[in-house]
Amino acid sequence: MNEHALPAEFHSVGQPVRRKEDLRLLTGQGRFSDDFSIDGQAYAAMVRSPHPHARIVRIDTTKAKAMPGVLGVYIGADVLADGLTPIPHTPVPATRHDMKLTGPGGGKVFAGPHFLLPADIARHVGEAVAMVVAATHAQALDAAEAIEVEYEELAFVTGTEDALAPNAPALWKEAPDNVLVDTIFGDPTATDRAFAGAANVVKMEFNIGRVTAVPIELRSSLGHYDAGTDRYTLYAGSGSAVKQKQELAAVLGIAPAKLRVLSYDVGGNFGSRNRPYVEFGLVLWASKKLGRPVKYTATRSEAFLTDYQGRDLVTKVELALSESGKFLAMRADNISNVGARCVSLSPLSKGSGLITGSYNIPAATLRARAVFTNTMPTNAYRSSGRPEVTFAIERLIDQAAHLLDIDRVSLRRRNLVRPSAMPYQNAVGMTYDSGTYEANMDLAMRIADWDGFKQRKREAKKRGKLLGLGLSNYVESSIGSPRERAEITVRPEGYVHVVIGTQPSGQGHETSFAQVAADLLSLPVDVVNIILGDTDIVSVGGGSHSGRSMRHAATIISKAAGELIIKGKKIAALALDTSPDKVEFKDGRFSSPASNRSFDFLELAKEIPRLTLPAELKDGLAVAADHEMHDPVFPNGCAICEIEVDPDTGATEITRYSAVDDVGRCINPLIVHGQTHGGIAQGVGQALWEQCYIEPSSGQPLSGSFMDYAMPRSTTLPSFKTKIVEVLSPTNPLGIKAGGEGGTTPALAVVTSAIIDALRDYGIRDILMPATPFAIWQAIQSAKAAK
Repeated sequence: MNEHALPAEFHSVGQPVRRKEDLRLLTGQGRFSDDFSIDGQAYAAMVRSPHPHARIVRIDTTKAKAMPGVLGVYIGADVLADGLTPIPHTPVPATRHDMKLTGPGGGKVFAGPHFLLPADIARHVGEAVAMVVAATHAQALDAAEAIEVEYEELAFVTGTEDALAPNAPALWKEAPDNVLVDTIFGDPTATDRAFAGAANVVKMEFNIGRVTAVPIELRSSLGHYDAGTDRYTLYAGSGSAVKQKQELAAVLGIAPAKLRVLSYDVGGNFGSRNRPYVEFGLVLWASKKLGRPVKYTATRSEAFLTDYQGRDLVTKVELALSESGKFLAMRADNISNVGARCVSLSPLSKGSGLITGSYNIPAATLRARAVFTNTMPTNAYRSSGRPEVTFAIERLIDQAAHLLDIDRVSLRRRNLVRPSAMPYQNAVGMTYDSGTYEANMDLAMRIADWDGFKQRKREAKKRGKLLGLGLSNYVESSIGSPRERAEITVRPEGYVHVVIGTQPSGQGHETSFAQVAADLLSLPVDVVNIILGDTDIVSVGGGSHSGRSMRHAATIISKAAGELIIKGKKIAALALDTSPDKVEFKDGRFSSPASNRSFDFLELAKEIPRLTLPAELKDGLAVAADHEMHDPVFPNGCAICEIEVDPDTGATEITRYSAVDDVGRCINPLIVHGQTHGGIAQGVGQALWEQCYIEPSSGQPLSGSFMDYAMPRSTTLPSFKTKIVEVLSPTNPLGIKAGGEGGTTPALAVVTSAIIDALRDYGIRDILMPATPFAIWQAIQSAKAAK
């Protein structure tokens, strides 16, 4: 029998089952990190560097230690004295099909050690340099203000390209030129040859700036050391409790078995919680030193300063075309700003493999670099790296269509990868699994009423407004951590436990995972309970990132279900007084021609106490399955946006937004549509409003609150028209791709494309994101002045 159990037909899978977790979450019964308290807990507050780059000369904690309620004050020297090691970030992706990034000259990537508190140098504004623990939160804050830190300010650099300047200040002596990655992908010889023979070459340069995830739930952690058991417990929301357990145990120098991480409900992640924060280790460490639990919860301003941030890529791209508009070759030079230390290279790696987008470009060369700057570290952020390269190729094609006077849809149509070419290996080595790219574009144009745009544009003009139309195709990759484990137990009480290491941060896993398990075992969804987030129960799991969750979960659940069916046949054989080979599992029931009795899984579990099981079946209807998956999948689709611009003020209004997404097999369309809507909002937010702005001369972040950082709202977005396409992937048993990131991937490009289309009569061909009303107004005024 195949190790993966697949039913003849699905009943729950593919249905818009309402989310099981919503009642708990909507009635205030969620279990978020800050909801947890332990009797006798103390409170931590951080002292943070006001400088982007400064030597820590002296920290005077005398006054703070003498203040009421203060239990402890800790600095970097204490971290070193206790032998705490840096957080063991593993920034280079580990699956076989990830783009392999190397350091300069092909050497090892230097990431920059991430100590819980630095003892020598603060490398970005907001970096914690001291921690106070006190009996109350107010006392901790008061004492933190009393700590005196003497700094020697150092020269700093915050801009991505500025970090590469010959005289740029170096953050680390191990990387004197600030470069930690320098890798070439593709075939430079073939690319040069194609460019030399090209009839047309189009070049553009883009700076895709920083954003931050701003999850609803602020970063919080509660650490407790129990001297009686010599074990630590951490309550902290994350993308992977198992991974954080391993990383933090390494920091503390303890065996992983001595640390329990509890990460239940997580109020937003988007990648920002996929690596541990220094406060997680600090509260655990302080709890042991003080003999009582220690809690830390960030303020929103602290989160703006110190949450891992996203994007920040400078890319220079050029496209070679034939006389007829066929794409011949592409060059790209991508520079990723990782901040003060490298937490993750996922954005650079994943973007590197997709520079050619949805198009058949025979030759390509990419130089991928990463640089240190005196800024907060960047991390994976929804669709990590793919929106940036999609923006570059789609905007480049728009420009090519303009310069060559070719219709932009026709130009795309003649160059899209065809279904017959699948599996298709692009020019930098990534192999796309499946997809109908042209059909997706046609469907998107149909639901967007592309043909009716001209009339709507005329109507807008009568009102004194400019209406623009944008289109962007996309392909993105989903790989992620390769290991996953599922443990399934059928209980005699009438329910099924599924333990899995991929935990949610709002994606509806408790419902969609249950749908898969229910169909594989032929049981109702309501009897399946998904158990996650407690590392004393969940031993293995790659977590939720890179669109991996549903694909990995369904694959390992199907494998475990196959093993459970085999085990069920053996137990049923005992109940039916026959041999396992005479037992059939069909239509959800175990039966045998030798008996008129039959059982479903729940009935068989109730029968077990009346049976005498051999040793190999003593644990009853329970199995554990492990799996590694290294093959990527490639969700894809098309987005179309209409945006209205007021030429007098630069104000914008998105009037229509349509999206088509190929997610492979769709487990729950209700959830996938919700993911698409949320993904669009995040992409549109970056295109129009969101920006982590750093003042160049001072290095100070100026986006420290919602007064400074504009977010998309329900009133600023239209009702979306979305369609799900299901072209199954051949890489996994259920044919799943991913549905969590597709909404974001084309959004930057399609919104900007629509704005440029609206402004075409002014001769404006590009605009820097975010395209705020002021930025648009400035562009219009500059264009008028130039005429």
